[in-house]
Amino acid sequence: MLLAYYVHDLSPFLVRFGGFGLRWYGLSYLAGFVVGILLYRRLARQGYSDLPPDQVADFITMGALVGVLLGGRLGYMLFYDPTRFFHDPLVFFRVWEGGMASHGGILGLTLYTLWFAHRHQLSFRNLGDNLAVVAPVGIFFGRCANFINGELYGRITDVFWAVQFPKEILLYPPGHLDRLIGKASQIDPAFASPEAVIGGVTRSVPLRDLLAVEISPRYPSQLVEASLEGILLFVLLWTLRTRTRVPDGVLTGVFFIAYALLRIAGECFREPDAPLTAGLTRGQFLSLFMIATGLAFLFSARIDPHYRPEKGV
Repeated sequence: MLLAYYVHDLSPFLVRFGGFGLRWYGLSYLAGFVVGILLYRRLARQGYSDLPPDQVADFITMGALVGVLLGGRLGYMLFYDPTRFFHDPLVFFRVWEGGMASHGGILGLTLYTLWFAHRHQLSFRNLGDNLAVVAPVGIFFGRCANFINGELYGRITDVFWAVQFPKEILLYPPGHLDRLIGKASQIDPAFASPEAVIGGVTRSVPLRDLLAVEISPRYPSQLVEASLEGILLFVLLWTLRTRTRVPDGVLTGVFFIAYALLRIAGECFREPDAPLTAGLTRGQFLSLFMIATGLAFLFSARIDPHYRPEKGV
């Protein structure tokens, strides 16, 4: 007896008006920023931060806009689609076409934090530590949005919790794709393009039944990464922040190293979305640089230790 897998049929829109609407992806960023502000304020009120609680919202908001959004978009262009970017730089502004890189967002946020600390004469390592504690919340919401969008899906598998993602058909060779489109058009003439088929899954049961026998079951790698890079990393850093007393910079170092290791593990479930580098996926390769950065933060904290709060935990 064949196992029936879930055919991904979630809409990327919470509310839709024609070709426009409120997307889950945008809401995931908003949720990450709001929850991040609330958690950072809590840390500041408890004495873990050099930044006063009433300045947290401004810091997180500008960090999100300048660091996460611009850094994430530029990172995607440079790390995953450089040829297209250099031939058409204006593609940077066509954000509705998709394309954000978490490594770019982390780098952008790090650079913004460095500038903010210098501008306001605050400890860069202290700002970074508290930001590192709340950052996994945003990563969690972002990965959940990836799942809702049916993007960044996993490798083919036969585990019982596998999911069939309609966007897989975008990888089909022309002959295979034309055959599938022909079958879909027999269900409804409107399903005459890959995009129409992908969008039609949310409303057509016969189309879902067709795709259930056409597309491959895959790991829901977005949820795997949400659990690793989001939940597990947050629990680790929140525990270290609130249950231990370590020098400024240690938590930032732990974030870089732990995120990199968890990302490398999560990528084992994910379908590579770029050519391999030395046998590693693009995400795994970029994570190696994060490990080096994390070790640098730990070394800096060891040779020049500063503690917050001064009176201990």
